[in-house]
Amino acid sequence: MTGFNWTSEELQGIVDSNKIVLFMKGTPEAPQCGFSNRAASVVSQLSVPFATVNVLSDPRARNALRDWSGFPTLPQLFIGGQLIG
Repeated sequence: MTGFNWTSEELQGIVDSNKIVLFMKGTPEAPQCGFSNRAASVVSQLSVPFATVNVLSDPRARNALRDWSGFPTLPQLFIGGQLIG
């Protein structure tokens, strides 16, 4: 994400601006791990719009997301601002 610094405020802004957000390794079209692939597939089956963030796009992303959410693993799914897992 160009110009993105992975601050708590920026991460919160993404979650606040989207009803469903999936922080994942890769993209729904090209997932980079089995868990991210499965999560994206399940959310896609809901037939509702959702945002994705590829945490592999920046080496700072995974640590920043883990520190902000308090959740150690990926993917991370937020629905209505709440971390689902």
